[in-house]
Amino acid sequence: MTQVYNVFGQPVGPALAHWQPRPAPDSEPLAGRFCRLEPLDADRHAEALWQAWQVPASEIDNDTEGRARWTYLGGRPFDDEAGCRAWLARMGADSELLCYAVVDLADGKAVGMAAYLNIVPVDGRIEIGHISFSPRMARTPISSEALMLMMAHAFDMGYRRLEWKCDALNTPSRRAAERLGFRFEGVFRQHRVVAGRNRDTAWFSVLDGEWPAIRECHRRWLAPENFDAMGRQHRSLTSMTAALCHDLSPS
Repeated sequence: MTQVYNVFGQPVGPALAHWQPRPAPDSEPLAGRFCRLEPLDADRHAEALWQAWQVPASEIDNDTEGRARWTYLGGRPFDDEAGCRAWLARMGADSELLCYAVVDLADGKAVGMAAYLNIVPVDGRIEIGHISFSPRMARTPISSEALMLMMAHAFDMGYRRLEWKCDALNTPSRRAAERLGFRFEGVFRQHRVVAGRNRDTAWFSVLDGEWPAIRECHRRWLAPENFDAMGRQHRSLTSMTAALCHDLSPS
């Protein structure tokens, strides 16, 4: 890209002559092959989410209530179903978020949630976060497809930059970001205090110019021919996006 200079001879960013602020995301459901994302409604989704979150993760033997999955979110913010319902109601009512329940199309039950946050239409910037997936989503295409739907919707609305942030020590979240095609940008040291502990925050992003190639990776990974009769993938999404990131890296 040719460097642009202003009348003072200073290097400046390229002009965005036709740029207009983007609309705020609407509350329409997002539908895929394996799941549907519905705007979070505590009355509709709380019972199923409470039950799904209560399923213990098999790899965490001493976590009978599934609390370990909330460690990097500051701890689980409820202790019972009534508290879960109240927390979901607060999240759904927060004007700075658009929260979705992830609904498994196989049985119509909510199995997780995610949200858009840090929505800045004037800059065309939006973030995916507050991801709380249950063990029912583990080792299924639902986890990936739910986030792919949110990524596609953000760019369909014309946003220029999609962000992902997580605790720098949260290795599963960092891997998930890279698997989906997000590129690591760096770590904000001592960025936050969460549950009385320091949090360094790892930042990832996808830009609109990078999205078409990533979207094609998503399409090929989700294609029926990429799965066998038992639902096992033939080619991993990680291999597809890793090859893509290698191609996009500066020489």
